[in-house]
Amino acid sequence: MAVTDRSREQRAHQLVAAAARYGATTEERRAVERQRDAGVAFPDTRDALAARAARLLDQQAVPAAMAVEAVRAEPLSAPAAYERILGVSKELQAWSFLPRGARAARTVARISVRERGRELPVGTGFLVSPQLLLTNHHVLPDADAARQGIVEFEAQVTVDNTPQAPTRLQLDPDAFFTADERLDFALVRVAPGPDGRPPGETFGWNRLSARPGKLVIGEPVNVVGHPMGRLKEIAVRDNMLQVRLDDFLHYRTDTEPGSSGSPVYNDQWEVVALHHSGVPRTDEQGRVLRCDGQVWRPGDGDDAIDWVANEGVRIGSILRHLAALPLTSHERALLAEMGAESDLDTTAAPAARATQAPAPAAAPSAPAAGPAAERAEVHVGLPGRADAFGGDRHLVFLHGRSQQGKVPGDMRREWTAGLNEGLVRAGLRPLDPEDVWLPFYGDELVQALAAQEAAPRVVEASAATAADMVAPTTPTTRAVYEEIVAEAATKWYLPPESPAAAERFGLRDAVGALQRRLGWLAARSDLDAWTIALLFRDVAAYLDDQRVRERVLEGVLRTMPVSGEVVLVGHSLGTVVALDLVTRLSPDVRVVHLTTAGSPLGLESVYSRLLAGGPKRPDRVASWLNVWCPTDAVAIGCPLGDDWVDGLVDLAVVNPRDRSHAIEEYLSHTAVARTIDGSLQR
Repeated sequence: MAVTDRSREQRAHQLVAAAARYGATTEERRAVERQRDAGVAFPDTRDALAARAARLLDQQAVPAAMAVEAVRAEPLSAPAAYERILGVSKELQAWSFLPRGARAARTVARISVRERGRELPVGTGFLVSPQLLLTNHHVLPDADAARQGIVEFEAQVTVDNTPQAPTRLQLDPDAFFTADERLDFALVRVAPGPDGRPPGETFGWNRLSARPGKLVIGEPVNVVGHPMGRLKEIAVRDNMLQVRLDDFLHYRTDTEPGSSGSPVYNDQWEVVALHHSGVPRTDEQGRVLRCDGQVWRPGDGDDAIDWVANEGVRIGSILRHLAALPLTSHERALLAEMGAESDLDTTAAPAARATQAPAPAAAPSAPAAGPAAERAEVHVGLPGRADAFGGDRHLVFLHGRSQQGKVPGDMRREWTAGLNEGLVRAGLRPLDPEDVWLPFYGDELVQALAAQEAAPRVVEASAATAADMVAPTTPTTRAVYEEIVAEAATKWYLPPESPAAAERFGLRDAVGALQRRLGWLAARSDLDAWTIALLFRDVAAYLDDQRVRERVLEGVLRTMPVSGEVVLVGHSLGTVVALDLVTRLSPDVRVVHLTTAGSPLGLESVYSRLLAGGPKRPDRVASWLNVWCPTDAVAIGCPLGDDWVDGLVDLAVVNPRDRSHAIEEYLSHTAVARTIDGSLQR
């Protein structure tokens, strides 16, 4: 059978399968339309919206300043903030949208086959590595068909609308060819040109990604291809993702049947799917219908079909399939050129992949342990000026973890500078750093943790991850640590892992599951997995080990007022210490106000272990403001008002993407500065 005949036969099979999948999702599609009619721009799950917004911010696809402006006007929950960011991404495109689209289009080629002395166009393909081209199985059903194939890059018109001479290259299926009928894809090597260079070095290639967050329902897609074998065309903007299946996407575009094998892009020109079939309207018997409502016959031609949608194969599904293939070392080397985000561990056979994890560039240095650490210099805190704020009211800053070795005077000036920025914006007088109390426990915390981690940590460097390098060695502390990480990931809507994926990535063991949770938190926030792991480890050690807790509290109490009224400002771990501290203060001290920033106090695994108990505002705290940023992974349990009672006030703010957890950013917001200033009664 000729290649074109096989292609038509395979395509007819895909057409029927696509129509069946489309029919099976009718109710889901109607639900989406009802939400859109009700004004919901992106009727997708919270998990999908959050992952999408995080990817947009990570890749700077939405400028930080624009994102801040989008969510600054009112306090928003995390999902609402993400929806606002997605709206900005959809409506406002940077100038780079066009040149990036032109760059992506260079990777797309027309595929023709030699048959009976002629060259007949059969579809489209696009480069996904310097040497590999992706298309449909029904375009190139086997290696024999690929041997008859020719690819033409830049088969298009110029900016002057005149035809451009294409670059013709041969396919080389003997070096690499794999295909799958159900997912309707074929991956084949393209032979170098006359200059001996891989085609990707000339035309570029698309970096495929297995990571979540590339597209949500309601967003537009863009398709570049060669419909009906014509010169290159592009369908942009007036398209929309309708339904997401496990392995397929349904979307509206004005693509034509000849666009088989085209890349389906999001607005950042990332490939989200491999276009493979239009979806025809069918009758109750599943027969394809023409535009006039009559049953379609092959002789009627594709133009007569009543097309209702299009279907593409999800790129993640194709990558998962490739990851499971038994490959030669040469084939693995070719796949390795696809890049790290493809999540193809091509350095080992599939059976070995399940237990391997990527090694970090460098592990954070662990705190020194033993006598030398005990003898190290311990910085002490700084009292405020005795006559500040009338002499009977005191402003106290309580820092978080990772402050060891710092000079308390420098920290006090940095915190005060952040607060002064907010005061000046609010039209209020700035503070003198000398008026502020700064208890300091950074060195003592590290030494206490070093004493706790007496057991040696043995980890293979090649398998080092944040989970196994940072996890406490003390069994009870590790249990608390894992409980905190698990609760945080759940509160940020970590989707359940399918059994097959869990098996593939080695997630059935405790370390694998822990690393997946940390990775999810990192992907959703501004903090990396190491930072999150270290912070939650220290919180767990403080809460679980009474020796660590007592040493920290003793260090803080050495530099606390012993009488008068206190305005207490805590950050990160310092917010946990602050709630414990109120149970240890002198009876002559009254906490007139507490501000917590970037706090983990919304996690039950944290507040259930406080000395003061929770979730209830301590009687000694007259008023409480909790300020949090939706992209701060440490504040994952916020707003606290969902759990805490008795007069707590929550304030959602937007900090810069690269400083979402920074205390100086929290203090610089005018509402925070006004609250603290008002509590000082200056």
